[in-house]
Amino acid sequence: MEQLLYLSALFDFYGALLTEKQQECLKMHLFEDFSLSEIGEELGISRQAVYDNIHRSEKAMESYEGKLGLVARYQRERAVLAGVCKSVQKLRTPKNSAAVDDVLARLVPLLGSSRDDVQAQEM
Repeated sequence: MEQLLYLSALFDFYGALLTEKQQECLKMHLFEDFSLSEIGEELGISRQAVYDNIHRSEKAMESYEGKLGLVARYQRERAVLAGVCKSVQKLRTPKNSAAVDDVLARLVPLLGSSRDDVQAQEM
């Protein structure tokens, strides 16, 4: 499961750098849960060609990540932002509640979650 999430993140960042055929294969494999045989049938290629295509695509994306490090940077930044949100929540007092809400309203969208998700993590 963790490998699937990692490959999905790589695809989000580097998928546009792949060929159309590579993108199609990976989308079906990662997001639509097609088997190699099903992808082959859909695209009119052999199961082995699908496997080779996906394997080559994964290697290419891992190479891009090794050189650019965008996924790792994104994950580090999200972790830091989540920590900042938790720290800001801990600063809440009856007098500064509106100011804390304002800061959180600007931070939470950067995490890609809702304010309720952040508050639920706090509990």
